[in-house]
Amino acid sequence: MSTQVSERRRFDIAATAFKFQSLFGLIVVFVAAVAFSPSKNGELLFLNSGNLFNVVRSISEIGILAVGMTLVILIGGIDLSVGSVLGLASVGVAVLLTENGLGAWTSALLVLLIGCAFGLLQGVAIARFGIQAFIVTLAGMQIARGLARIWSGGQGISITYGTGPGQAPVVFSLLGERTFGGLVPIPALIFIVVAALGIWFLRVSAFSRHLYAIGGNEKAARLSGVPVARVKIVTFGVCGLLAALAGIVHAGQLNFGGPNDGAMYELDAIAAVVIGGTSLTGGRGSVVGTVAGALLVGVLRNILALNNIDSNIQLLIIGLVIVLAAGLQRLRPGSPG
Repeated sequence: MSTQVSERRRFDIAATAFKFQSLFGLIVVFVAAVAFSPSKNGELLFLNSGNLFNVVRSISEIGILAVGMTLVILIGGIDLSVGSVLGLASVGVAVLLTENGLGAWTSALLVLLIGCAFGLLQGVAIARFGIQAFIVTLAGMQIARGLARIWSGGQGISITYGTGPGQAPVVFSLLGERTFGGLVPIPALIFIVVAALGIWFLRVSAFSRHLYAIGGNEKAARLSGVPVARVKIVTFGVCGLLAALAGIVHAGQLNFGGPNDGAMYELDAIAAVVIGGTSLTGGRGSVVGTVAGALLVGVLRNILALNNIDSNIQLLIIGLVIVLAAGLQRLRPGSPG
């Protein structure tokens, strides 16, 4: 009996460690960043409040994408189109503001609806027609990129502010500003709000239980009365909506919308989810882990940049971190293999 209790205790400890692997990893990387931070006038550059908020700002777009990607991966899916939808949204909001003369809120709402509709259509193709998510969203990636190029005429759209023809409302420029005494970047604040809503949603909503059930065993979920097709469609719709939001934030930060914007962002979003401990097979993961994963990558990139590490070496290090995180999932109690 004592042996069984001891083994059970070790299993619980291991399960807890793997559950919070991204948080532990973030703490380790943060401590290492402090230890290796260059200093100026006796102050560690990494711990400068402006630098720390810049870390959050730098991952804000990827973080918003990653929250949506977490929901999709929880049901055992994948969405390769989010980077292209971001580009479509950035172009769309730039065109609507500068060429169509629409207001900031109207333009943002229309672009969000476009992103949501794009995701819903992909969800229908996956859930109703049984096409693999990888194939559907790979095609969606090309379609969204093509639509962005058609909408923009193949050119980037600069956003200037004012009341004259071809100028956007000044209120849209707030996306590139800071609040709370000029300390917190607006994009970082938007990411924090999206992440908080995602955490709340997965913890308290009945819909979230359906996500985990489908990812854990789709057939069993269907037999239990879970509306699998509807849940999948809505999930991809939410992912498309968040991709469009990231595109609006992107355009607001850069005062520019380009048809090629967001290229490869889908891989960064998936990396944040994987580092955050969400299983690529579905049924297990959290937005908390995804946020920690995104911050881990942001902190790592920041400290490497502060130490003037070659950008190619940075890619190598971050790639190794992703492989390590994926490898740790194989050791997680209850994982296949």
